[in-house]
Amino acid sequence: MTMQITGKITRDSLMTLEAYSQWRRTHKSDIIALRRLRSVRLGEHINLQFESELTMRYQIQEMLRVEKIFEAEGIEQEIEAYAPLVPDGRNWKATMLIEYTDVNERKRELARLIGVAARLFVEVEGDSRIYAIADEDLDRETDEKTSAVHFVRFELTPAMCAAVKAGAAVKLGCDHTHYPAHTAIAPETLASLAGDLK
Repeated sequence: MTMQITGKITRDSLMTLEAYSQWRRTHKSDIIALRRLRSVRLGEHINLQFESELTMRYQIQEMLRVEKIFEAEGIEQEIEAYAPLVPDGRNWKATMLIEYTDVNERKRELARLIGVAARLFVEVEGDSRIYAIADEDLDRETDEKTSAVHFVRFELTPAMCAAVKAGAAVKLGCDHTHYPAHTAIAPETLASLAGDLK
């Protein structure tokens, strides 16, 4: 029994709660390893979890399992919530987590980091920066603070997609005034991300 990759998450392509429970026992460590592979730390406090159809299928199945959802309407709601995070072949989509363990520091920094998600960028070797399109589902900021969780999308040109698939290096960065940072995406992570591109 495998988790299907069909290009589109539908109710019919998800496992029943019973089937998923069996699948989960033997595959949970594989998904954790995949999530770790597709995770990129940017500086000390930002972590980007690049999503894929498989990571989103897992997320939906987990939500159905935890909430014990088996009715059509509930399943469709979970699909609607998470399917938009599946990359479509021309982009990368990620969950951005701003992580501070100290509560007071987190509160202070979230106030300083308003607008940070839109200042994230990827830079394919030999090309200009592509800035993130952030939080298309709902506004995650107020005048006082930003959220600790954001959803971002990086739209790549066909030339960038081809370059990444051909092995070009890619940098992930942020040029927010209060969080300047950049890092090279590790080759094994980039190989996984290249698989998202057409």
